[in-house]
Amino acid sequence: MDIATGAGLIGGVAVIVGLIMIDGGNFAAYYDKHAVIVIFGGATAATMTRFPFSAIMHGLPMGIKYAFGGRSIQPRDLIEELTKIADLMRKGGPMALESVEINDPFLAQGIRYLVDGYDKDFIRTTMECDRDIFLQHLDEGSKVYRAYGDCAPAWGMIGTILGMVTMFANMSDPSKLGPAMATALLATLYGALIANMICLPIADKLHVKKEEEDVSRTLIIDGVLLLRDAKSPSLIREMLIAYLPEHTRHELAEAA
Repeated sequence: MDIATGAGLIGGVAVIVGLIMIDGGNFAAYYDKHAVIVIFGGATAATMTRFPFSAIMHGLPMGIKYAFGGRSIQPRDLIEELTKIADLMRKGGPMALESVEINDPFLAQGIRYLVDGYDKDFIRTTMECDRDIFLQHLDEGSKVYRAYGDCAPAWGMIGTILGMVTMFANMSDPSKLGPAMATALLATLYGALIANMICLPIADKLHVKKEEEDVSRTLIIDGVLLLRDAKSPSLIREMLIAYLPEHTRHELAEAA
């Protein structure tokens, strides 16, 4: 689980709640149904105009999944696992991998291809296609959240304008000025919070996760192809270390 995502959202909510508590704790004053309708209805409608419905239904849950979750095996651990698999193959051949338990689904797919004896071109083409499609879906989720984050402040301004129009149209009736002013101010508040506390941060987090998945899955593809060529464990380790940051390379080299 990505603790930073949950901690960031909880921290943002805590800041808002804390400020309201300092000002007296009147939470009811910060709710307005008209502002809620303008923000959520308007931003959702604008996002649906930008993307196909299937992209939204796929991108929103995928964004939540990978913003709060993530890859269970990091590149360094992948290199260690591929090195161990290479050692097993050297001793018992591809069939020795049938009983090996692999947690990463993408790596498990590549090992299954090795056990089944598929040729190198098939393995490369299939796994690269799977990687590219997955990254495309992850990028799609990032774009949906970014679009929602872009729309929310704009619809907040629309809500503010509508509230001000209502307010100025009822200057002769003081009882209607308060609700109109609340709609005007809270619409802007809701739009800013949704964009800057939820949607845009999640979009940026998904972009980071996309880059991490790109590195990890490309590393797995190269590792599986090296296994297919029956390269030695030490050679596989040395060739895959290039995917790691500089400081991690030295740590892995010292551990080896």
